[in-house]
Amino acid sequence: MSLGFAKVLGTPPDVTAANIPSPTGEQRGDGPKGKKASGLLFVDGTLYMWARNAGNAQLAWSVDHGKTWTWADWKLSTSFGCPTFLNFGKDYTGARDEFVYIYSPDADGAYEPADRMVLARVSKTRIKDRDAYEYFRGLTEGKPIWTKEVKDRGPVLTDSGRCYRSMLTYNADLKRYLWCVTRPAKGKKGAYGLAIYDSPEPWGPWTTAYVAEPWDVDAGESCGFPSKWMSADGRTLHLVFAGGDAFCVRKAELVLRGK
Repeated sequence: MSLGFAKVLGTPPDVTAANIPSPTGEQRGDGPKGKKASGLLFVDGTLYMWARNAGNAQLAWSVDHGKTWTWADWKLSTSFGCPTFLNFGKDYTGARDEFVYIYSPDADGAYEPADRMVLARVSKTRIKDRDAYEYFRGLTEGKPIWTKEVKDRGPVLTDSGRCYRSMLTYNADLKRYLWCVTRPAKGKKGAYGLAIYDSPEPWGPWTTAYVAEPWDVDAGESCGFPSKWMSADGRTLHLVFAGGDAFCVRKAELVLRGK
């Protein structure tokens, strides 16, 4: 199975999981041969999923917490080969505006690192509407410029050969956006480090909060900080990552500059 579903219960370190059978969502195929989830978002009672390995990526949604899925009849076919959502709080509470933000390496697939990351946005009421999407073009005097043409997209983050699979979460207590990026190790195929960037806005500017190459464990192909597992002051987090193709959780303590 390349794509299956489960509900994670509890709070680290005491977590359990329960499978969610879903004939309409489950996919089969090894490696790039099967669709795999690259981003999940819950908005106004609907669970949305981006699936990679779909030429390039395909949207699906569920209104019964992952039991049944409807697949969009369109795809992102230029760039956005491994898209992920920016997550806010439960059911999208605490969002900065009415938009949903989507990030990806600037590549058609999910298996080769890119030189830059790209960004799209769509109204949270029109996520299913292909024509409603806009693409980040760049900044003018610190303000984001958007375009309807994907060919005119610009970089939201640049890191030559290191832009790979990622997850983003807003830390409401610290008022910072945290971007966890799996960082391919140079010259070592299948080996990954970890980079964490932070910013006061979804489009940057991004500063490096943490980087490790290599990390002390295999960071895996995806990693991120769930908002549900952030402390009240925003300083204690839990990193969820796919180390060694396993579900892994590691506690993180943030040390603020000047504190």
